[in-house]
Amino acid sequence: MPFVNIKVTDEGVTPEQKSRLIKGVTDLLHDVLGKDPDSTFVVIDEVPLTDWGVGGVNVAEYRARRAALG
Repeated sequence: MPFVNIKVTDEGVTPEQKSRLIKGVTDLLHDVLGKDPDSTFVVIDEVPLTDWGVGGVNVAEYRARRAALG
């Protein structure tokens, strides 16, 4: 019974995109590992940019720094 947790920043991921992710991950687990799609669970969490860190800062600050570098 696979459980997959996908975390993305909350930047307008559409319901269609989420459906595609769920279907794609489910199909991949079936194709690669032979897992039953009926017992495959996929959860998508949307995380605010202020709650997601990279390089010691939140994503918004990280992107601003990268943009300033050109």
